[in-house]
Amino acid sequence: MIRAYLPPEMDDATLAAAVQAAITESGATSIKEMGKVMAVLKGRFGAELDMGRASASVKALLG
Repeated sequence: MIRAYLPPEMDDATLAAAVQAAITESGATSIKEMGKVMAVLKGRFGAELDMGRASASVKALLG
């Protein structure tokens, strides 16, 4: 019932593109700079982004 009120989830390809764009924008090069990337993502997408999925994607790309 709650899902009806939530924004639709991003598909995997859209999430990957958003994460890559945020990494490029923030200039992050290592996992130590993950906070910069997450801040960009949160500012750009807010509540429509599943931060758990985004975090896993950022770790995979920076790790």
